[in-house]
Amino acid sequence: MNWIKIIIASVFEVGWVIGLNHADNWWQWALTVIAIYVSFHLLIVASMALPVGTSYAVFVGLGATGVAITDFVLFGQPFTIWNLVFIAVLLAGVIGLKMVTSEERIEEAEK
Repeated sequence: MNWIKIIIASVFEVGWVIGLNHADNWWQWALTVIAIYVSFHLLIVASMALPVGTSYAVFVGLGATGVAITDFVLFGQPFTIWNLVFIAVLLAGVIGLKMVTSEERIEEAEK
């Protein structure tokens, strides 16, 4: 369940990063502030049960990937094969961190 919180926090991270760049009225800024709060709240709550370093790395990696893809799809940023390669490397690192952080290791660390 905590990994799902990290994924949801990353989705909200994409929202607030886009909001910081594109908000131009009060309600868009309000949504941006709410997204910041929800994003970091979920990250903090999930990090209470997961290793902080791994949680943050997965959060940032997924958020950066989401922002890059959103820029390509919604905002017309140029897309190259190198973008795809580096996004794939980033996602491989995130998946690798998730795989080496098993629930058993987390439970052992809590003892």
